[in-house]
Amino acid sequence: MSRGPKLTSVASFIRNTPVSTLRMYFERTAIKLPEVDWAVTAPVVVRKLLYAIEGMPRADRARVENDIDRVAAIADEPGQVALYGVTQDRAQLDPLRNASDRALWMFLNEPEAFRHAEEVRFTDDRRRGRMWDGFVCATDLTIHRDGAALDAFKHSVRECFETENVHTDIFDRQRTAFDGKNFAIVQITVYSEGPTDDFLEFDGGALIHRPRRPVFEAALTYEPASGVIEVVAREREKREALVRMLARDLLATDFRQERIPLRQYDLSVLMRPHTFPTDPADGIDIVRVNQLRLMPIDSVAERLTLECRRQSSSTIWDMAREYFHTANPLAGGWIATQAKLTIKFHPDGTSRRGRTLPLTITMPHGCDLKDRTERERMVGNKYLRKWGVLRDI
Repeated sequence: MSRGPKLTSVASFIRNTPVSTLRMYFERTAIKLPEVDWAVTAPVVVRKLLYAIEGMPRADRARVENDIDRVAAIADEPGQVALYGVTQDRAQLDPLRNASDRALWMFLNEPEAFRHAEEVRFTDDRRRGRMWDGFVCATDLTIHRDGAALDAFKHSVRECFETENVHTDIFDRQRTAFDGKNFAIVQITVYSEGPTDDFLEFDGGALIHRPRRPVFEAALTYEPASGVIEVVAREREKREALVRMLARDLLATDFRQERIPLRQYDLSVLMRPHTFPTDPADGIDIVRVNQLRLMPIDSVAERLTLECRRQSSSTIWDMAREYFHTANPLAGGWIATQAKLTIKFHPDGTSRRGRTLPLTITMPHGCDLKDRTERERMVGNKYLRKWGVLRDI
C-alpha cells in the first residue's frame, strides 16, 4: 500500500518514539487497533502500528495524523525550547528518551501545557516578522488575572474584533536572551472567531458548500524586567489596539505608544575586508562572505552580484580586486543591498564535520535568522551586532 505525505510523516514520528509512549497514546485515545503484542521488539511493533494505521477507518486515521502533526511540530529544536519554556517541572521531561518522547508525553499528560507550548511556538516563530510589533511599557507590573480584569479584557477584544466568541490563555513562561540568560515573561494568547466563511467538502459523494466560522490567533507577551510588550497579530491596526487593551485592563497602566527600536542592517562594513572577531566559547571556526548584491549609487535599475563559493580559497574582496582592478565596485560608487554569509563551527564531538549557519541579510530590515533555531538566532544576532551589521534604531 502506497503512503502519502501524511503517512510518511506519521511513520517517521512513530519510528522515533519509544514503544511505551506510543502504547500510552493509543490506550488513552481509545483508538481501536488490531491485536498488538507490545512486548515484542520495537521494529516489529512499529511495523504492526503502521500497517494498522493504513487500514484504519478514515476518521480514526485522520485523528492519528492530526495528533501526530501537532506533536511533531513540538519535537524539533524550537518546539523543545517552547516546551521547556512553559513546563513547571523540567525534571519530568529530562529523563525521557528524546524530543518525540517528551512532546508526546506532554501532549498526553499535560494537554494545557502542551497547548501553551504550541502558542509559544506560534508567537516566537513570528517575532520580528510582518505580524509583529513591540512597545515599551512600565517595568515590574503585575498582570491581573482575576475575573473582573479578564472580563474587561475579553469585552474589549470582542468589541475590537466585532465577535461574540473570544478565548484567552494567560500563562508564565521563559525566554532566553542573547547571552543565554532566561527572562520571565507572561504570555496572553487570544483566540477570536472570525466572520462566516464557507468551504467545499464531500458529503456522501456530493460536493457541497459548508459554512464555518474560522478562529484567528493573536498573542501578547509582557516582560516585567524590561517593560517590553510584544504583539503578534495578522492585522497591523489591531496590534496597537491589543496592546492598549492589555495595558489598560490587565496591567492597569497607561499606554505610552512608545515602540521598541527597529532592527536595521548596514552592509557597508562588508564593502571592505572584514575580520569577523568571535569568542572562543561559541566554537566558531571561520566566517565567510559568499555573496554580495550591489546597486549603483546613482541608479535603482541595475544590480551586480558577486559570488565566491565556499570551495574557493579566495575571499570575495580578493575576487573583486582580481577581476575588476581599478573598476572594483567595492572601492566606491556602489552600495551593498544583500549579503550571504556562512558561519562554520568547529566539530562538537557528535560528528567529524562542524555544522554551518548560512545567513541571508537584505537591506534595510531583512534577515532569515527568524527561520533558524533559538540557539542559532542568539549566535547570529550576537555577532551581527558585534560585526557592525545589525543595529537598533
